[in-house]
Amino acid sequence: MKNSDKYRQELSKYLQNKPEQIHLYWKGRVALYSILKAAGIGSGDEVIIPGYTCVVVPNAIIYTGAIPIYVDIDPHSFNTTASEIEKAISAKTKAIICQNTFGLSSDVEKIAEIAKNKNILSIEDCTHGFGGKYNGQFNGTFCDASFFSTQWNKPFSTGIGGFSFIKNEELNLKVIELNNTLSKPSWIQKASLFTQIFIREKFLNERTYWTLLKLYRKLSQKNILLGSSSGTEISSIKMPEKYFMAMSNVQIKAGLKSIKKLPKLMEQREINAKKISDFLETQKLNHLYKNLFQNHSFLKYPLLVKDKEKVMTIAQKEKIPLGDWLNSPLHPLQDNFFAWQLDLNTIPKATFAGKHIINVPLLSNNEKVILFLQKIKDEIFSIDELNNYYNE
Repeated sequence: MKNSDKYRQELSKYLQNKPEQIHLYWKGRVALYSILKAAGIGSGDEVIIPGYTCVVVPNAIIYTGAIPIYVDIDPHSFNTTASEIEKAISAKTKAIICQNTFGLSSDVEKIAEIAKNKNILSIEDCTHGFGGKYNGQFNGTFCDASFFSTQWNKPFSTGIGGFSFIKNEELNLKVIELNNTLSKPSWIQKASLFTQIFIREKFLNERTYWTLLKLYRKLSQKNILLGSSSGTEISSIKMPEKYFMAMSNVQIKAGLKSIKKLPKLMEQREINAKKISDFLETQKLNHLYKNLFQNHSFLKYPLLVKDKEKVMTIAQKEKIPLGDWLNSPLHPLQDNFFAWQLDLNTIPKATFAGKHIINVPLLSNNEKVILFLQKIKDEIFSIDELNNYYNE
């Protein structure tokens, strides 16, 4: 059996589907693009998406000629709601994308039902949530199609990479046909990725995190290293050359190795997330509410702080591997949003979240992390402060 078939079999265990319904790509965003193209979505069509996502998501839509329509988020789940999505539907709406932000799913059944009743394609963005469940059912199995990422900081990693699961049988046949046009990674790309995976496994730890992160971002922006995004993917709406690319055997081998660790990692993330929530709750600071836990796979623990730059500086000194996903409504974009047809005034909650979000690590020394939170607690928004802001 080929490695690609073995990999699909392993993935299918978390999706309860046939391996033939899973399609492997160089990056997760390519999986989304393939779904949209195969569905015939193009010029003048509208695709509803969360107004709090990565810029590569609207880019995949724009590359087809379609128009992204942004919807604001619920401030507790960081996801869109079914009611807000329903308001955004028009005669031009051809697809709805619901998102699993930081590992949390919400309103998925309602959103899928709305789309079905209106004959609109439904898509789950599960780039943060592979392996998790919503109301007892695996993420990615509610809608017509779903796409996933296996980039460096995702539930399990192949360096870069992604895949789709196509539940709709007719659409699956169209995706299979479209995949015949996929280009293949060059030997240079494969060798570079293999080297980066090796370096990450051998040298990345809490002591080296900040140094390697800065170096990685700098070199990937200059296209010296294979980054999660090339320079043009996050600075332009122009489709890069050889964007529609298949997954390499380097990624497949890494995935087969990495996915075996997923159950243990998910268990550890949840244990640490509960301890962090308990601490924040006792301090009356913003935290993940307990009623969200059953539908959370805890890729990241989101926390809203007053002065993000100050907190990140303290984290670097304390050697806490803090993250800043999603640092804007279209991460990592900081300006020129109009080029992506986004008016920030229409998504105030997402805009606020982007300015104030940090990601607390869930696979680090949790006692050290809680001591860090104790140190910065004056910078963490209280529950009352956030409620007052959102109710203004």
